Amino acid sequence: MSIPDFTEFLLHLDGLKLVERRTYINGGERRENSAEHSWHVAMAAWALANYLGRDISIGRLLRLALVHDLGELGAGDTFLYAADRAEVSAKERACVAEMADEYGVWLPDMLSLWDEQELGETPEARLLKVADRLLPFLHNVASEGKTWREHDIARSQVLAAHAFIQDEAPEVFGWIEVQLDRAVRNGWLRDA
Repeated sequence: MSIPDFTEFLLHLDGLKLVERRTYINGGERRENSAEHSWHVAMAAWALANYLGRDISIGRLLRLALVHDLGELGAGDTFLYAADRAEVSAKERACVAEMADEYGVWLPDMLSLWDEQELGETPEARLLKVADRLLPFLHNVASEGKTWREHDIARSQVLAAHAFIQDEAPEVFGWIEVQLDRAVRNGWLRDA
């Protein structure tokens, strides 16, 4: 493989900056892109591991965070509350598999790491999933439920999407429950 091939790979990764998410950045001025989200999730997961005192591989956690949205290069971002969310995983995996075939010489474990984070069976992958759900939730709280209000999201939908956090990080889940009550009181979420 040559330098032009390597730089082509780097530019391909740059495509994550073009994938717009539905989450508004702090302050609600604009939506974040998937590259920004991936960096933020990596930092949040690392900090969360320290906050929770988890004895895990930080290097592995960060690699999982960096690959977790690569499938969006082919599938785009899928809204957490979308009806077809479960079907998107196969499309995302196919995108990552294609990237691994083409560019795997530089990141030989790209597909296996993506699979690991998608399955969420290792301690690092489970913690990453907590961080990945926590950040959009936090952004919604900070923007007074801007995305929730735009899409008429109900408390029960948010609770269902975050329920797994109860087992992984009960203290984080307790905070989420308090924020859900506040969001309903303030009209940011439907009370259903």
